[in-house]
Amino acid sequence: MTSEPRPTEEAAPRRRVVEWSDPRITARSARGRTGLDFLRALMTDDVPKPPIVSLLGMEMVSAESGQVIMRMGAGEHLYNPIGTVHGGALATLLDSVMGCAVHSVLPEGRGYTTLEIKVNYLRAVTEASGVVTAVGEVVHAGRQQAVAEGRVTDAEGRLCATASTTCLLFDLPETPRLVTA
Repeated sequence: MTSEPRPTEEAAPRRRVVEWSDPRITARSARGRTGLDFLRALMTDDVPKPPIVSLLGMEMVSAESGQVIMRMGAGEHLYNPIGTVHGGALATLLDSVMGCAVHSVLPEGRGYTTLEIKVNYLRAVTEASGVVTAVGEVVHAGRQQAVAEGRVTDAEGRLCATASTTCLLFDLPETPRLVTA
């Protein structure tokens, strides 16, 4: 059994600092707004962004009824042990863009949660991929369920991943139940 040679130079450690706002403020800000109005308020910074957006470096580019577009840099801070962006980071981007697409069609007083997500990875994503773009589109929105599809492309427009989701739709309770640490 042979072992891999060890690097002769130790790489300098990298650092990433993440700051975020209180997510309870964001959740409360959704009250009294349609889903689309809430998403647009997030885009204009009238409402604090959710922590996951800061953590992964996602950016909402556009929000229309039934379609949302987000971007995320494919930085090495998202790498897995084999040197590519971790599939979980791409799945989170897809879950976010598809969920927001569903949110964009909801009237005031309605909410959603993801019931299931299916992701197909088609191309490895690395820093060389540049900024990846995710598009989420509603396929069906009924009274109790919604279905959406998503796709991620690299900076060259090459398809990297596709996904589908089913979301449960429900009336929001009068007072949100938020867990505090």
